[in-house]
Amino acid sequence: MDTVVKEAAVARFLSEYPQMAQTAFDHPALPGRTDVDWSRIPGCPAGIPVLLRSLLDEVVGPAALPVLENVLMNSVFHMSPVMPAALPFLIRLAAVPDIAVRSDLIEILVVAAELSLPVDADDEHQVLLFGKDDDHPEREWCRTAFAAHASALRALLEDGSLPDGLISVDDRERLLGVVESRRSPS
Repeated sequence: MDTVVKEAAVARFLSEYPQMAQTAFDHPALPGRTDVDWSRIPGCPAGIPVLLRSLLDEVVGPAALPVLENVLMNSVFHMSPVMPAALPFLIRLAAVPDIAVRSDLIEILVVAAELSLPVDADDEHQVLLFGKDDDHPEREWCRTAFAAHASALRALLEDGSLPDGLISVDDRERLLGVVESRRSPS
């Protein structure tokens, strides 16, 4: 998705929900969101901290989620450079028990885990679909972000209060796999 289109979608969201930008709000899942220099990330529209905060609102969260998803993804097979910076917040937000968009956040984490896997340069089909790793440094950045927040991700996956079926066995393995892959020597 084009950066201009992403910026327009974020601006539209901010104009529809101005109270989200005007409300001072701290939450344990969001420390540091305003400290990230989002403007230095290629293709990152302003307003990401507000979108992240909006995910916690029961009414506004479902409207903020697709806007954020569009910012985080460049296409079905490619994450944007924003994804690695957003991952710590998404992991912590997915651990919030009563968040309305919790299952969607877990799906985003699973997609990020899947798309952050290295591409076999000898597999023409994989390279055609996903591109070469050298052309997509966000994959390695995501693996690094997952590794840096492995304890929070494991805590989420081991949370006994998760509703049955919220994380499938396959999705749990994908999320654990991206953490475990960083433990082994490259």
